[in-house]
Amino acid sequence: MRQPDAASATAADPLARIAARVAGTRAAWKAPNRRKREVNRRRPVQVVVLGFVAAIAAGTFLLLLPVSATGSHASFLEALFTTVSALCVTGLIVVDTPTHWTTFGHVVILVLIQIGGFGVMTLASVLALMLSRHLGLETRFVAATATRTLRLGDVAEVLRGVFRATVLIEGVVAVVLALRWLAWYDVPLPRALWLGVFHSVSAFNNAGFALFTDNLMGFATDPWICLPVAASLILGGLGFPVLFEVYRHHRHPRRWTLLTKVTLAGSGILLALGTVFILLGEWANPGTLGPLSPAGKLLAGFFQAVVPRTAGFNSVDIAQMNTGTWLGMDVLMFIGGGSSGTAGGIKVTTLAVLSFAVWSELRSDHDVTAFGWRLPPTTIREALTVSTMSMVLVVVSTVVIAMTSPFTLDQILFEVVSAFATVGLSTGITADLVPFHQFIVIALMFVGRLGPVTLGTALAMRSRESRIRHPHTTIPIG
Repeated sequence: MRQPDAASATAADPLARIAARVAGTRAAWKAPNRRKREVNRRRPVQVVVLGFVAAIAAGTFLLLLPVSATGSHASFLEALFTTVSALCVTGLIVVDTPTHWTTFGHVVILVLIQIGGFGVMTLASVLALMLSRHLGLETRFVAATATRTLRLGDVAEVLRGVFRATVLIEGVVAVVLALRWLAWYDVPLPRALWLGVFHSVSAFNNAGFALFTDNLMGFATDPWICLPVAASLILGGLGFPVLFEVYRHHRHPRRWTLLTKVTLAGSGILLALGTVFILLGEWANPGTLGPLSPAGKLLAGFFQAVVPRTAGFNSVDIAQMNTGTWLGMDVLMFIGGGSSGTAGGIKVTTLAVLSFAVWSELRSDHDVTAFGWRLPPTTIREALTVSTMSMVLVVVSTVVIAMTSPFTLDQILFEVVSAFATVGLSTGITADLVPFHQFIVIALMFVGRLGPVTLGTALAMRSRESRIRHPHTTIPIG
């Protein structure tokens, strides 16, 4: 006997017809609410972008004040460029930081670095938490976007930990640096303390600003200066979620999440390879590592392997490096640091996801796996999107500057990658770029700090959900 289908059963049963109508009404009611929730989810990203814009405007105004610069006041482009570089924790400069800016200007730059590294909305959330001991839902979304934490409910706890960790790490490094400058270099106590605080904040937030005209070249062989700065750079580049998890489960690495495992493994591999690469490329270069002792070469090589992936400090003259070393540093800068840290670039996790996908494809595996976990297709697409958009932006910017600039292609590429990856290293051409090119560098620093995907989401006016599934097919690759 043939069973009645669903349509005939619904037509014959009045209760079924009523239930179908109610279900249809609920679906129609949920559709606009779903779109509203999607819009609300995008608002925090837009708030982060607007917060950075507001901070840039405020910092530019403060640096334009006569009290900020020595001699005559700074030009608008000098103030804007320095503000964006400090807020985006990059470190590129168009004027000499220690001589062009006054103590007030240095304080403004330091505050911008701290705000930029901590995150504009993260800082706002911490202040709200300190005042009211409560975070609203929208504020939690904003903080989660700025800190890139994984679980929304943990934002309040994370913000408290972020504040404590920042104060602890910056404080310890500042004391070590201040004592070194005080005891070994006979720097007066107030000056030593100020140097310690400024360089500690600049290092932990991966900014690369220094109060010495030659950056840290005068301390290339001093481990008490270079190693604390390098340690602070590494910790800041790993990111707070990774640091918290390592601290909580340092005795049980198996409990670490995939983010922590990938970030630590990737950072360690890139740091080791970078050190060996720079030592091999610059060991006999008379303009960089050549005049140093073997121990000094090892220290300087290690330090210069740390900074391309995080901040723009330099203990050797970057302009004197070989072009092959520049290219290798371009790669390190483009990759960057941890996805939840203050470093820029496409992030170590993005490179790791792409590497896992390639390895799985070479092995003809159906799934992409990493450390016993299966990665969803959305993660692969996000990694491809971030890396592709970043490469397109770097290539287009390099071509535009190269077509209208007297500098060589390797110099321009180094400058562009450094700006986009918010590193701050330079071959010495930043101040000699024409205003149009400097505005391109400013845009690169801004986009590089917020991320191409984040900025694109913030600027999107609306999102559309496709209701069409196209036929399936394949296309030859390679």
